[in-house]
Amino acid sequence: MAYFFLKLIPPRSSFPHDATPEEMTAMQAHGGYWHALAEQGPAIAVGPVFAESGAFGIAVVEAADAAAAQALADNDPVIKAELGFRFETSPMPSIIIRTSAGGAAAAE
Repeated sequence: MAYFFLKLIPPRSSFPHDATPEEMTAMQAHGGYWHALAEQGPAIAVGPVFAESGAFGIAVVEAADAAAAQALADNDPVIKAELGFRFETSPMPSIIIRTSAGGAAAAE
């Protein structure tokens, strides 16, 4: 397995402060989709980032390869809604993951 960083880029820098009802509906489905992937295992960490330059979303995922990671992004309801969102997918050659006991484990 390999690890990937997915960055969800919204359709404009003012998002989510000026989200339309259609975008909010898609974002609710987006949240449900990633919550399920976190429960199933491929998604390690998912959430919004409120950076000075504007908000975006992140996901760290475990997948067989880049194509499988991209498939996770492509199947996101917010992408399928065709509202102008897009993902950038980047490989992570190694990752340190906190264990449930509070320690850390390295994975490569």
